[in-house]
Amino acid sequence: MSVYTFKSAWFFKWVYPKYLWKQKPSQSIYLTFDDGPTPGVTEEVLRILKNFNAKATFFLIGKNVVLYPELTQTILNEGHNIGNHTHNHLNGWQNDTKSYLENVMQAETTLPFTRLFRPAYGKITRKQAHLLMQKGYSIVMWDVLSGDFDPDLSVEKCYTKVMQHTSDGSIVVFHDSLKARSKVLEVLPKVLQKWAKSGYTFKALK
Repeated sequence: MSVYTFKSAWFFKWVYPKYLWKQKPSQSIYLTFDDGPTPGVTEEVLRILKNFNAKATFFLIGKNVVLYPELTQTILNEGHNIGNHTHNHLNGWQNDTKSYLENVMQAETTLPFTRLFRPAYGKITRKQAHLLMQKGYSIVMWDVLSGDFDPDLSVEKCYTKVMQHTSDGSIVVFHDSLKARSKVLEVLPKVLQKWAKSGYTFKALK
């Protein structure tokens, strides 16, 4: 069973203040999607976002961009932003700094220009992060994790937890991956509808 929290603890935000966890309140929510582009999922996510005039940020895996460049271009054509999510979805805690940075740079060569970076699994060492920030990257974490990747989490609980923990300025993580497909495609339109009725807009990170 997966072990994670839906809401990022204040302690981590305090210990790592240079990482981006949440945006300033502006009656907006910042949706992000990790692990794509993925045929059969990314297109559906884009369709749902378009229905609500919502913009988002997609943190892409380099090897997937190589396989599906047209999907990457579609994301950009529809007004969304992209970020680097390493080339092979590496866990920073399990890889030495040199190998990890080389993998990030490999992904960089496949992506249109971006200086947004989200570590896979949210796991990155201080040294890895420091060196990436020296290269101009912003380390983007999150305020709310949807849990859409968790096979033991029901659609109903996923929706409930996202709604419970999200507030003005929240950066929310979903996934446009095969593992998350069944939940994200069902939960996403429901949360968008609910938030839109409450007056929120949906912006991409810059």
